[in-house]
Amino acid sequence: MHPDHHPSWTPPADAGEQPRQVRRILRLFRPYRARLAIVGLLVGASSLVSVATPFLLKETLDVAIPQGRTGLLSLLAAGMILSAVLTSVFGVLQTLISTTVGQRVMHDLRTAVYGRLQRMSLAFFTRTRTGEVQSRIANDIGGMQATVTSTATSLVSNVTSVVATIVAMVALDWRLTIVSLLLLPVFVWISRRVGNERKRITTQRQKQMAAMAATVTESLSVSGILLGRTMGRSDSLSASFAEESERLVGLEVRSNMAGRWRMAVITIVMAAMPAVIYWTAGMALQLGGPKVSIGTIVAFVSLQQGLFRPTVSLLATGVQIQTSLALFQRIFEYLDLPIDITEREQPVRLDRVKGEVRFEDVAFHYDDKGGPILDGIDVTVPAGSSLAIVGPTGAGKSTLGYLVPRLYDVTGGRVTLDGVDVRDLDFDTLARAVGVVSQETYLFHASVAENLRFAKPDATDDELRAAAKAAQIHDHIAALPDGYDTVVGERGHRFSGGEKQRLAIARTILRDPPVLILDEATSALDTRTEAAVQEAIDALSANRTTLTIAHRLSTVRDADQIVVLDSGRVAERGTHQELLEHDGRYAALVRRDARLEPTSRDPQFETTS
Repeated sequence: MHPDHHPSWTPPADAGEQPRQVRRILRLFRPYRARLAIVGLLVGASSLVSVATPFLLKETLDVAIPQGRTGLLSLLAAGMILSAVLTSVFGVLQTLISTTVGQRVMHDLRTAVYGRLQRMSLAFFTRTRTGEVQSRIANDIGGMQATVTSTATSLVSNVTSVVATIVAMVALDWRLTIVSLLLLPVFVWISRRVGNERKRITTQRQKQMAAMAATVTESLSVSGILLGRTMGRSDSLSASFAEESERLVGLEVRSNMAGRWRMAVITIVMAAMPAVIYWTAGMALQLGGPKVSIGTIVAFVSLQQGLFRPTVSLLATGVQIQTSLALFQRIFEYLDLPIDITEREQPVRLDRVKGEVRFEDVAFHYDDKGGPILDGIDVTVPAGSSLAIVGPTGAGKSTLGYLVPRLYDVTGGRVTLDGVDVRDLDFDTLARAVGVVSQETYLFHASVAENLRFAKPDATDDELRAAAKAAQIHDHIAALPDGYDTVVGERGHRFSGGEKQRLAIARTILRDPPVLILDEATSALDTRTEAAVQEAIDALSANRTTLTIAHRLSTVRDADQIVVLDSGRVAERGTHQELLEHDGRYAALVRRDARLEPTSRDPQFETTS
């Protein structure tokens, strides 16, 4: 398995990064301001109702019971019961609304990341592990669920409760309030230290989870299992996964235990505060200080205990926010990835595409560090004609073909379709105009019909059958027990290579593009299967502009024009006969092909890109 790759671009880190990140997180909730306002009102009402209970308790202990006023006692008791009922109802309502808002934000994040990745160029996916991408969407966004769905409500609720409780405590006895709040700044400082520590560990943990997800995705796919079994590496892959999992165990334990002892000290101190209040009141009375009634002390302790819960919750929320910042940062990294394949603000839309393709002084390189892959390519492919692109490994054949559907964008010159720069066309026009059939056929784990309809969702059953017949695959599908409802299996492994290629061709026929890119569509097939697939390709290529990236030169003899690439440049061009008479690179490739064909294919002579 290849090593872990991460996006080459990461946002700069500086001292002001965290405040900006927090503001960015808050902007995620902006579309749901009205619902959050309702939550705020419910939280405020709940806090006021809960704070009223200690005052009712004070009146009960100091007035109603000592004076035997049963009517007042009944009203006070009813008030305490009503307070509990209202607090519970408000709590359920605010949980419902806040959870809904949180899940909507999660949905927005998931769809934003997925949409961003859909717009990335092919180069991004060639350097990024599939498991890494999946981990960002599943593990990182999933890990933020508790924070997004409950933190905002918890924050508002606890802040409101703390403020209301402190005001009520001051109203009862300001001296006892000072005693209760002396250690609060120390607790806040401790919680911030714990939050920073957990943030660092969370970053490491998520990277490890991404690495493990990538290992699972690669090694437990059909291709991964085949490779592992046939290479006798199943045990070593299991051992490697165990090591990855072991590292995750350590990080999970560290994440959960980070600051636990310090937070435990806070809990112990705050739980001991009622005893401190009782002791302070008793000592003040013995030393001749102001007298405090029993009702006031009990009510104050009740408030102090009410302060304990939201304060601890606030401190825990602060820690959770610090931890979740690491997750948000990883998501924002993907959302901030620069998109190099973009659509113009006012793109050109072509209702009818003839299919003329031109490469005008085309140059391409992946980045500034590497050399050019293509340089100075000038080729014209008239509408309805065929171009074959041949050359040695690494000559840039596939890259040249992929410039037409904008899987890559040129870094010099331009590629035009019917005289319009493909970068000026809208994405829909380009997708309708250009079809690609590659050596690596991808089929979804779905039925044959669903795989075919991926090209044309509204295709009728008759259209499916017609496309399959043209691709020489209908009879095979019809012979299956479930026919077109047969599930193809993971990556189509229930079908042979030739059958998968013909399914891919049927899918492209269904889409009916005027321009066709054939990227070594038969290179992995045996001669007999290739003949069947070539018939399907001939049917597909009829009356279309066809660019064939050739592996076997026997498949390109009839091309209207053949271009030989070498080191990213056009070395030769002409028809099959003209190039043979020229006796240059193409003729040498043909002779080499003829020598290899009867026996075997030597990889060093293959002309793949």
